[in-house]
Amino acid sequence: MRFTDEHRAFRQLVRDVVEKEIAPHVDEWERAGTFPAHELFPKLGELGLLGLEYDPEYGGQGAEHLYSVILAEELHRSGCSGVPMAIGVQTMMATPSLHEFGSDELKRRYLEPAVRGTAVCSIAVTEAGAGSDVAGLRTRAVRDGDEWVINGSKLYITNGTQADWLCLLARTSDEGGYRGMSQIIVETSTPGFSVSRKLDKLGNRSSDTAELFFDDVRVPVSNTIGEIGRGFQQQMAQFVVERMFAAYGAVGSCRWALERTRDYLLQRETFGRPLLANQYVGFRLTELSAQVELLQSHNYACAQAYMDGEDITRAATVAKLTAGRLLREVADTCLQFHGGMGYMEETWTSRFFRDSRLASIGGGADEVMLQVLARMDGFTA
Repeated sequence: MRFTDEHRAFRQLVRDVVEKEIAPHVDEWERAGTFPAHELFPKLGELGLLGLEYDPEYGGQGAEHLYSVILAEELHRSGCSGVPMAIGVQTMMATPSLHEFGSDELKRRYLEPAVRGTAVCSIAVTEAGAGSDVAGLRTRAVRDGDEWVINGSKLYITNGTQADWLCLLARTSDEGGYRGMSQIIVETSTPGFSVSRKLDKLGNRSSDTAELFFDDVRVPVSNTIGEIGRGFQQQMAQFVVERMFAAYGAVGSCRWALERTRDYLLQRETFGRPLLANQYVGFRLTELSAQVELLQSHNYACAQAYMDGEDITRAATVAKLTAGRLLREVADTCLQFHGGMGYMEETWTSRFFRDSRLASIGGGADEVMLQVLARMDGFTA
């Protein structure tokens, strides 16, 4: 994969935005347990960062997927994972199905504001009894004339307290398992919708996460994205893009953390010399840096295959599994090499350590990734 001057200029643009609009506010947003999405997203929208690959007719940039790779890598150099995750929900989790399968009317009403950043959106799939097991979800949408009547709840929803609309996955027929689900756009101002509670998380604290409740929420059947009953399949395709965003971002986070740790170890002296003068320390960071490079190379190959129209389900699954485990390993090592100071809340390593843990849970747990790969590769009886 070759980067052009345009790619490099775009990388610098995103890095500048991160350094100006996100990084200086991270501590404040972490303490607040949320960030002002309705203030930040319009700024990102003005620069075209919220619809890179989408049709210009709906405000997108019509760019190739490589720009999304760069965006994810650079966002994760912000000093926290919560805000990049929230942006990822807006750009690569809640809107891909709408762009791919939605009607022109839905795109103009919901996609355009999301791309401009004037509307915040979220993806509502997970439930208390249906996390990685999406086929087990129970939230139902029953048809009543030209309307869906929705009842149920959703859990662990990123952007949940700030979203203007949701890409909801609900059961729309009595068929069990993965059959009979549909993706439906639900405006959060609709009567019967409520945020049950804002959730208190171990990490990613700058991102608001909520439990949502639907009590006879009525929305037009025309708000269905794509074909009724095809929601599960559409969501699975959307999950593939989500998992790649996570893998791309892990590279940015790991490189940022290793660079900061290197700089600290060059300055911190023990026994009359810099900590980095210890061969084990240097070798350990080198090992991790090499693993990050391997992940990045895999990511780029996967991105190229995606741009070539190939099925990247397996490659994305490998990337997601590897990224989550590597991110945790890097976080643990960086904290260890900072010693007692690294364990203090005032040091970036403690936040990085907490944030990294979600990478092996969200978007499909490690165990689910292994299950998918075992089935694809024949390592199952």
